[in-house]
Amino acid sequence: MPDKKPMKGTRFGLLGQIIIAIIIFAALSGLYSLLVGDKAKVTDISLSQTAAMVNAGQVKSIVVSGNVLHITANDGSEDVSKKEDESSITDTLKNYGVTPDMLAKTSITIEDTSGAGFWLLTVLPIALPIIFMLFFLWFIFVQMRGGGGGMKAMSFGQSKARVTDPDDKKKRITFADVAGNEEAKQELAEIVDFLKNPQKYLDIGAKIPKGVLLTGNPGTGKTLLARAVAGEAAVPFFHLSGSEFVEMFVGVGASRVRDLFDQAKKASPAIIFIDEIDAVGRSRGVGVGGGNDEREQTLNQILVEMDGFEPTEKLVVMAATNRADVLDSALLRPGRFDRRVLLNLPDRKDRELILKIHANEKPLEKNVDLSVVASRTPGFSGADLESLMNEAAIFAARHDRKTLTQKDILDAIEKVMIGPERKSHLHTKREREIVAYHEAGHAILATALPHADPVHKVTIVPRGSAGGYTMNIPLEDRKLETKAQFLDDIVVSLGGYAVEKMIFGDVTTGPSNDLQVSTKIARNMVTKWGMSESLGPIAYEGTNRTMFGGEGIGQREYSQDVERKIDEEISSIMKSSLQKAHDTLQTYKDALEAVAKKLLEVETLEQDEYNKLIKPFGLVGKTKDA
Repeated sequence: MPDKKPMKGTRFGLLGQIIIAIIIFAALSGLYSLLVGDKAKVTDISLSQTAAMVNAGQVKSIVVSGNVLHITANDGSEDVSKKEDESSITDTLKNYGVTPDMLAKTSITIEDTSGAGFWLLTVLPIALPIIFMLFFLWFIFVQMRGGGGGMKAMSFGQSKARVTDPDDKKKRITFADVAGNEEAKQELAEIVDFLKNPQKYLDIGAKIPKGVLLTGNPGTGKTLLARAVAGEAAVPFFHLSGSEFVEMFVGVGASRVRDLFDQAKKASPAIIFIDEIDAVGRSRGVGVGGGNDEREQTLNQILVEMDGFEPTEKLVVMAATNRADVLDSALLRPGRFDRRVLLNLPDRKDRELILKIHANEKPLEKNVDLSVVASRTPGFSGADLESLMNEAAIFAARHDRKTLTQKDILDAIEKVMIGPERKSHLHTKREREIVAYHEAGHAILATALPHADPVHKVTIVPRGSAGGYTMNIPLEDRKLETKAQFLDDIVVSLGGYAVEKMIFGDVTTGPSNDLQVSTKIARNMVTKWGMSESLGPIAYEGTNRTMFGGEGIGQREYSQDVERKIDEEISSIMKSSLQKAHDTLQTYKDALEAVAKKLLEVETLEQDEYNKLIKPFGLVGKTKDA
């Protein structure tokens, strides 16, 4: 629910802005041509020619403006002539031989040359083109700079914060709009109470933290929760990103920080929310330019401002980041961001509540069970679930349905996790057979091994970059993984590789991703989790890392002999897992053949169909009720 309204001048692209400026300039040029364009038809003639025309009776009227004669002929044409300043028009014409009778027949008008109109007509032809050009250049400059109605340079050091008014009911969010994260809500409820009733805390000598740092995985609702705090407390919400402080000019970011805090103090009680604060809050002394670069000056100003207001000012600074580990220690000391609130990925119960919130404005069929959807989405964040429900609505609209079905939502899960179906991607007959046995191998091993996750779906329909896939989802959300579970996961990952060698006597590029995943698990078991019997409970990965260009450069903290043992242990785990996969598939080869042939026939097997198919072969599918 964005707060920012599009600024004037940024609504169109740069090309459109230039075209608009050219149209305006052309219109003004046309107006100028109407005003002064007729002068191109006027010709200059001598006084003798003027006298000859008067004597010939060809002149209708003469208008005298100073020493300039504007002559209108009987045929409507116009000419200009000049006379001497000292003599009158009648004397001048008589001197050139015009008879009194002809002079009497000619209309002569004398204009006052001292009025404002004369000077306007004299100056306007010169000034108007200059005014047009200056206006054109000003308009182009403002559009390119993004100024909404004035020069953006004049507000270069001003804050760009978007302010949400507490009286705006459409944009106001409360804790009721945020599902899950109950512990985080409880932590933040104190902040809400302080903003509502500050005197209760001040009377007892308590100080509410000035800064609250929200940390967690992307999409867990950090920004949403910050807005909910402002909504619950009914105070103004100043929202901007850390990157909006920084410009190429040193000092601009610090100026914007000062302006932001000045605005918030005037509106207090209020909340300042800085999203992605790691853009300016990274540890100092490691960037280009030492301590004098723009980012570090901006950080210094934030630190100074947070020290510069007292709890009585009823101002709370909230910030969000995915990388709390890279923040400067001065930001995290007591008196600044000393309260940290961790937002975890939602568990199954919270996922169901989040799905219900995102389904409020979407018509669902009566048989839609969001608990099933929640069980199939472990590891999904709140943002992922919102995207999931949106994709389901798109599926329904694409098929001209007015309501969302269970299939729409389940298909949306697979699109979000793996990618869209590629029905136009055709396998050859042999490739389809290889893919069918490959996925059947994964499924049989996942069912046969006691610590592997149960099979929810097997398909050979290409989706995303996968030629087919087996969906393994745990029955319950797990916070801890055991060594036995990791070993079984490796065996299941190697199922496609093992079955290709066993059935076809050769391997393809299909298992490439399986090998990467299983090898990474084996390496982490040895180097991070102490799950190697020969190497023991030691973490061998480097803890000190130098950040350069966003990548970690690890320092090896063990000898070459240990490195060789690590490689040998990883190789041993992979080889023993491959042998276990091969032996298990040989044991249940009849079930493997049955699943592969059924996949070649129907392409997709859901959990119930798969469990019925393997039951005659002594395999029992894992379900929640089992």
